[in-house]
Amino acid sequence: MTDSLDISVVVPLLNEEESLPELQDWISRVMEEKGFQYEILFIDDGSTDRSWEIISQLAEKSPHVKGIRFNRNYGKSAALNIGFKNASGQVVITMDADLQDSPDEIPGLYDQITKDGFDLVSGWKKKRYDPIMKTIPSKFFNFVARKFSGIKLHDFNCGLKAYKRDVIKAIDVYGEMHRYIPFLAKGQGFVKIGERVVQHQARKYGETKFGLERFIFGFLDLLSISFVSKFKKRPMHFFGSFGTLSFFIGTIITFWVIGRKIYEIQMGLPARDVVAQPLFFLALVAVIIGVQLFLAGFIGEMMTQTSTKKSDYLVSHKIGLSK
Repeated sequence: MTDSLDISVVVPLLNEEESLPELQDWISRVMEEKGFQYEILFIDDGSTDRSWEIISQLAEKSPHVKGIRFNRNYGKSAALNIGFKNASGQVVITMDADLQDSPDEIPGLYDQITKDGFDLVSGWKKKRYDPIMKTIPSKFFNFVARKFSGIKLHDFNCGLKAYKRDVIKAIDVYGEMHRYIPFLAKGQGFVKIGERVVQHQARKYGETKFGLERFIFGFLDLLSISFVSKFKKRPMHFFGSFGTLSFFIGTIITFWVIGRKIYEIQMGLPARDVVAQPLFFLALVAVIIGVQLFLAGFIGEMMTQTSTKKSDYLVSHKIGLSK
C-alpha cells in the first residue's frame, strides 16, 4: 500500500502541542478534497510539552497519521533526515508545524513536481509576517547563499518545500544543513530546482524556536557545505594542492637563502647568517605546513574510502511505522 502513496507530508516539530490538531485537520482536508493517497509524518524533536501525546491521539483517529519521536532534541536537520528515510510517497512535502505554512499550497507544489518535472520546488515567502529583526538578516543570508551555491532561490530557509522521492532518498541531512537541502540535491545531480511563491501566515500559537544565532551558524554551514560538496570524495585535491604549493615555495626560499650565503662567501662579501634571517624560518614553516597539509589530504582520502555512515540520534517511539 505504501508504494501507492502520492504524497508524504513530513512535519518536524518542537513543542507545538496547540497547533498539531488544527494542522492535521487542515492537511487532511486538502488531501481528501484533491483525492490524494497520503501520509502525515510528525517528527517530534524531543518536545517537552504534550506534543507526542497529541500525535498519538491523532494517529488513533486517523490511519494517515504516523509519528517518530526522538529521545531528546537533535535539531531540525535530524528530524527531516529521519522523516525522509521513512517517507513512502512519490512526492514529499515538508512544512513547519507552527501553522505559518499553508497546506493549501500542497496541490500546486505537487503539480510542479509531477507535471512540470522539477526535482525540487522551494517555497518563497514573498510577503512575510515576521519581525524586522528576522526578515533583514534573512534577506542578506539568502543573497549570500545564492552567490555561493549558484542556485537562484529567494528563500533557502522556507520550510515549505516539495521533493521528488528520488531526491530525498539520495541525500543525508546532517548538522544544520536543512537550510541547504537544495545545495545538497544539486550536489547529487538533481539540478531542476524551482520556486513557488507561497502564502505565509502569522504565528498563531507559541513563540519561534529560532534566534538570530541561526544566521551565524547558517553562514558557517554554508562554508562547510561548499567545501564538502566540492572535496568530499577527493580531499587530496584540496589539501594536497595547497600542501604542495606551500612545500615548494618554502623549499625554493630555503635554497635561495642558503645559496645566497654560499655566493657571498665565494665572492668575499660579508655573509649574513642564515639562521639569523626571519625569511629562513618563514620558509621552514611553509615547508612544514606543506607536509602537514599533504598528510591531511592523504589521511582524508583513506577515511573517505573506509568511512561508514551512522546516525548519532536515537528514536524513542514510532507510530504507524515499522520498528
